[in-house]
Amino acid sequence: MTFHTWFLFATAYLVTTISPGPNVLLVIRNTVRYGSRGTAPTIAGNLLAQLVVVILVALGVGAVLAAMPPLFVGMKIVGAVYLMYLGVKQLRKTASNAHPTANAQFLHTLDKRKIFREAILVSGSNPKTLIFLSAFMPQFITHDRPLPEQFIVMYLTVAAIVALVHTIYSVSVRGIHNGLGTSPWLAAVKRSSGVIFFALGIKLLTAKRA
Repeated sequence: MTFHTWFLFATAYLVTTISPGPNVLLVIRNTVRYGSRGTAPTIAGNLLAQLVVVILVALGVGAVLAAMPPLFVGMKIVGAVYLMYLGVKQLRKTASNAHPTANAQFLHTLDKRKIFREAILVSGSNPKTLIFLSAFMPQFITHDRPLPEQFIVMYLTVAAIVALVHTIYSVSVRGIHNGLGTSPWLAAVKRSSGVIFFALGIKLLTAKRA
């Protein structure tokens, strides 16, 4: 992969990553719930899921998924149900904590393994991601160069961009959190994240193949 091709790939992927989606929402939610301690395992889980997706793209699984409607629908339903489950779970927790104490900042027990697993499931639950990358990444492949090296470069680029963008979101949320205080801000973000997760689940459930 030439520098020019890599630069085009990095720029194009950055544009697609900046817009908030389930992964960004999860980073924001975990930053609000756990502070900076919840950011790293969230990003790490996302990156592991992205690695698996890139490997599947390299193996051609994305093209198979796109060509098999029943498999796509099955994966879509599983991903949508999981996102809606997260939304309902978040809304129920918000309702049960409707009267936080003055020292309610980051009362949630930090379980990094649970956060890591949740990030993997959120990032890997959308079959459209696999189909999108299957259509996106081959456009930047140089066929006179070894394919494994190019996929490695693209994944490392993806990982760097995802880590950078999600870190920026996390730092921004912590800045807003410190500026606005705790109780009203926390309650608003928790309610919003629950509703958005549920809405994203519905959106995925009604999505068609790219």
